[in-house]
Amino acid sequence: MRKKNVLFVCVHNSARSVMAEALLNAKCGDEFVASSAGLEPGTLNPLVREVLAERGMDVSGHQPRAVFDVIKSGQLFSHVITVCDDASAQRCPIFPGVTQRLHWSFPDPSQFEGTHEEKLAQTREVLALIEEQIETEFCREFCVA
Repeated sequence: MRKKNVLFVCVHNSARSVMAEALLNAKCGDEFVASSAGLEPGTLNPLVREVLAERGMDVSGHQPRAVFDVIKSGQLFSHVITVCDDASAQRCPIFPGVTQRLHWSFPDPSQFEGTHEEKLAQTREVLALIEEQIETEFCREFCVA
């Protein structure tokens, strides 16, 4: 059976989309191949690297990429999921092919304030929210979690 391609998109491809990509690949890698991209690619958020490492997921080699480069590549996706705020999601382009487009809004870890531990705790909360959404939308129907 051929795996379905899923693309997670956020503004900088530095936090939310990276967490979603890592989680879906870890939980449903037999059914899906997840990747991620950003509207304005930035650099990987160190908080994200840290919370994913706590879960045994290494994203230190992640290179943020532009959503428009993904479109130019010609790769087709079964799902394109925006994980940013509503206004940013409206900027996401239309992808060719038969694609289900979903929008899941999560807080942006780059906007968190406080001590390192407070920001880390908030990033863990976002990771848990993303995980819950992935389990609801994908794992229960397609995967063994």
